[in-house]
Amino acid sequence: MTLARQASHLYVARGRKFRHINMNTERLSNADLTGLITGRSGTLRAPTLKRGKTLVVGYSDELYDELFG
Repeated sequence: MTLARQASHLYVARGRKFRHINMNTERLSNADLTGLITGRSGTLRAPTLKRGKTLVVGYSDELYDELFG
């Protein structure tokens, strides 16, 4: 949870879809944030990447192309 709260931008990928959350302007409850970044087992979803103030959770070809070229 702390890792996500420290990020300025959170990207969550699920299948082909992904969601961008500006953590500076969008307020998420702990329950909502936990639901986005954890899997069914209750652990942090993989892969999880932190680059500067950006946190990427999950995998999407489109998202990785957009973020990392």
